[in-house]
Amino acid sequence: MAGAKPAGSPAREADGAAASAVKSAQAEGRLADARERYAELVGRHQRRASRIAFHYLRDAAEADEAVQDGFVKAYSHLQTFREEFPFEVWFTRILINGCLDRIKARTRRERWITSMPDGPGGERDFAERTAGHGPSPEDQLLAKERGRRVATALAKLPDRQRTVFMLSHYEGCSSREVGAITGLNESTVRVHLFRAIRKLRVLLNEANL
Repeated sequence: MAGAKPAGSPAREADGAAASAVKSAQAEGRLADARERYAELVGRHQRRASRIAFHYLRDAAEADEAVQDGFVKAYSHLQTFREEFPFEVWFTRILINGCLDRIKARTRRERWITSMPDGPGGERDFAERTAGHGPSPEDQLLAKERGRRVATALAKLPDRQRTVFMLSHYEGCSSREVGAITGLNESTVRVHLFRAIRKLRVLLNEANL
């Protein structure tokens, strides 16, 4: 896994020490110290968190919001963190659950959204804004449509299958690492991954991709 830290590594030990220091400072009311130490954890994990969130949400702005929300929630609930688990595993669970909640909310909104009216410039305005070098408007639309279909197919997977697929395919996690993040045993992780791949192939074939 890119950026993964083996159990007992100096980075994970530093995470544990920082988390413990934040918990102590929170309990003693030293909130400025708590925020300062927590910033160390944010700095070490923000890039990886952004990558995971984007894989789920496929929107940079929403992924940034999900990461911020995840760090805020983790800070607020840090007293529930137990040092026998790596901080990155505990935080990744929080982040993924937040992303799944956003996907569910987005799906509910899309059910009620009707087609939007054209902008003031209509088709001419669209052509002018997309004119110039690079892919043609038609190519851009096709690429966007393909991306939308892939995202739609991923959204149709059960939550556990989608999580296992995302962590395995995009993050390069081993079955053992996915199990640590999701709480599943390795054999169950492999079953979910196999089913996710099989279902995605069916969905994408139906979408003519």
